[in-house]
Amino acid sequence: MKKIKFMDHRVRKVFLRFLGVISTFLSLVLIFIEIPDYCKLYLGILFGVILVITYIGIWVYANMKASASLKIGGTTVEIIRGDIFTQDGLKVIPFNEYFDTVVDDKIISKKSLHGKFIQKYYTKPSDLKQKIEDDPDFNNDENSCMKERYKGVYQKSYQLGSTFVDGDFILTAFSKFNEKNEARLSMSEYINFLLIFWNEINRVYSLENVSVPIFGAGITRFSNGFNNIPINELLNIMLWTFRISETRFKYPAKLRIIIYKDQFDEIDLFGLKGEINDGSL
Repeated sequence: MKKIKFMDHRVRKVFLRFLGVISTFLSLVLIFIEIPDYCKLYLGILFGVILVITYIGIWVYANMKASASLKIGGTTVEIIRGDIFTQDGLKVIPFNEYFDTVVDDKIISKKSLHGKFIQKYYTKPSDLKQKIEDDPDFNNDENSCMKERYKGVYQKSYQLGSTFVDGDFILTAFSKFNEKNEARLSMSEYINFLLIFWNEINRVYSLENVSVPIFGAGITRFSNGFNNIPINELLNIMLWTFRISETRFKYPAKLRIIIYKDQFDEIDLFGLKGEINDGSL
């Protein structure tokens, strides 16, 4: 199924802009050139065919667009298809609030970025856990607290949006766990996470490019009637919260939002720049 409908208002807007330019050009040309009557019908048909082909071309381009580059508050934001692990600069990996490191497909899925990161870079996951627990700045009273995870079992929990820098990776507490070890968030928690997260990134990015996934596009469940949120809406929320935050990347640093191949067909990049410029995000 196509992401953008054939009569989408954004496609029509681009087409009408093209039509306006062509009409102005032809009006000027026809002031000086007179077309014979016997040619008018054929030229009219040819012009109509060109317009139809142009409209279809705009629609096809809108659906095949593989990247977008935006300016938000002076920061260059690139939205691209790719693999976050192959990007340069800093790469953000969402963890849960407990920063679990056991990849067993029960607490941490092997298919999640969380699980892939641990499997790829830690032969002994306990080394990462120890590294996190040994960081005094990350384990301060404002950032962490003991929380009852199971009945009678307490574990250190970290504030959503808090970040731990591990080499060129930024690990962030993104999701909360319920008693069934399911990652869940309310929409208000999701937005609050993003606002805290952008401020944390502003603190640690050190003029390097930062690559982030679309948060919540994996196995995280949303509560309070917000289940099955389209990935395109999650992207819009991320851009909106970045825009209203005070986070700004100084040149040459860029923010990259990475979309994986299996998610890409759900994303509409065609209208993003217009929505940003129109202030609708």
